[in-house]
Amino acid sequence: QLQASGGGLMLAGDSLKLSCTGSGFSFSTYHISWFRRAPGKEQEFVGRISLNGKLTDYVESVKGRFIISRANAENAVFLQMNSLKPEDTAAYYCAATRRLWYGTTHYSPSSYDYWGRGTQVTVSS
Repeated sequence: QLQASGGGLMLAGDSLKLSCTGSGFSFSTYHISWFRRAPGKEQEFVGRISLNGKLTDYVESVKGRFIISRANAENAVFLQMNSLKPEDTAAYYCAATRRLWYGTTHYSPSSYDYWGRGTQVTVSS
């Protein structure tokens, strides 16, 4: 299973770091992605990191502000969120997949084997 944590109530411009920890499966053999769901909106792909941590990929709206990293020895992935904006307000979820990195399958929630419970991030102006 996966567990996301670290959410909170923030002000625009603040920074926040979310964590995602895994247990019960071979964490280091899975690519990990972050998704978010804002109230009244569909789930959105935020970014991902390859199983070895060498590759990352982000949705355009967070490029240059969010950074994903991982520490496989700790079964953990992190989402560093900088320069937060009110439009970043959402429940954030981490998910794990073994599907191939290349292509578009990682952008679809149906491609994931494990999901964590969401952690709420609220950004006020």
